[in-house]
Amino acid sequence: VSVLRMLKTAITKQEKDQVKELSDDDIMAIIGKQAKQRQEAAEQYTQAGRQDLADRELAELEVLKGYLPEMLSPEELEAVVVRAVADVGASSMKDMGAVMQAVMAEYKGQVDGKALSQLVRSKLA
Repeated sequence: VSVLRMLKTAITKQEKDQVKELSDDDIMAIIGKQAKQRQEAAEQYTQAGRQDLADRELAELEVLKGYLPEMLSPEELEAVVVRAVADVGASSMKDMGAVMQAVMAEYKGQVDGKALSQLVRSKLA
């Protein structure tokens, strides 16, 4: 319940800041940001030897994941990147931004940016 209250507060704050009703994409971005914060906090707690706090963050992360779209598997992501490289006509690292933009536009919320960046670099290197 506390996770959902926190999420509702974040959404309400964003609506007040923008002075308009948020779209579904805006709300998904907020949920994604909150999930990423939980993941990073859990990693930091684990490194600091505070597994009890890390476990709490991971439990909250699982609740948030229930509201996010299914992430692409590594195999699916690789196929998407190969297709995007071909569609964009990328041949060097100069084209990395175009490939990333093409993938993120089509699969918003379903792709981890860090994993995508590493995969695109490996394909263009």
